Amino acid sequence: MKRALVVRHVPYEGLAGFVPPIEAAGYAIERVGAADAGFGDVDFLAPDLLVLMGGPMAVYERLENPWIAGELVRLAGRLAAGLPTLGVCLGAQMIAAALGAKVERGPVREVGFAPIELTEAGRASPVAALGGVPVLHWHGDIFDLPAGATLLAKTAAAPQGFVLGDILALQCHPEMGDPNDPFDRWCDGADDYVAGAGTSVALLRAAHDRLGPAAVAAGRRMLADWLAGLPAGRG
Repeated sequence: MKRALVVRHVPYEGLAGFVPPIEAAGYAIERVGAADAGFGDVDFLAPDLLVLMGGPMAVYERLENPWIAGELVRLAGRLAAGLPTLGVCLGAQMIAAALGAKVERGPVREVGFAPIELTEAGRASPVAALGGVPVLHWHGDIFDLPAGATLLAKTAAAPQGFVLGDILALQCHPEMGDPNDPFDRWCDGADDYVAGAGTSVALLRAAHDRLGPAAVAAGRRMLADWLAGLPAGRG
């Protein structure tokens, strides 16, 4: 059976709604946390699929999070080998940084459900499943498009997704929206953070209830399509 390794940078940001399409594509899912003992020794070249999830830290906060430097080195090796890799939010920023692109604080903080704008390449890709569907955003940092990558989606503030071979990076959170996902944990204690984005926890919870089911359904379609397009033996 194929093996998918999921890197959780914090315990409450995992696969959420992405579990069903990954399992349906024939992967056994394994999980590792950035704070786990031995994380620095995990072989990023070994799994058939590597998935990097989100987190509240920034790629450039390396003194506060000393594991980031080592993760970037191992990630760069996997990306150089062209092995199937998916990054979501911080995970996408890690991919961008490992590919040599700049990651920095964005002009605005994007938090809440909103649609993304697909590029022509995006409309011809699995990310087309997200077209016209408000999906969850929860980030303050942005990335430049890495050399050789193709932009798939954007908002007025930032790139939202790119592809490079079998590498897919998504700034937004199309894994979120299921009633059983950990959204409540994201909201706990986040009042000041979301207020900085011009919204409130109450509004976010209501939007999750209203818009989440369609968002996560679109995210699952997108991921299933992307996994189906990976080469045999590595997806």
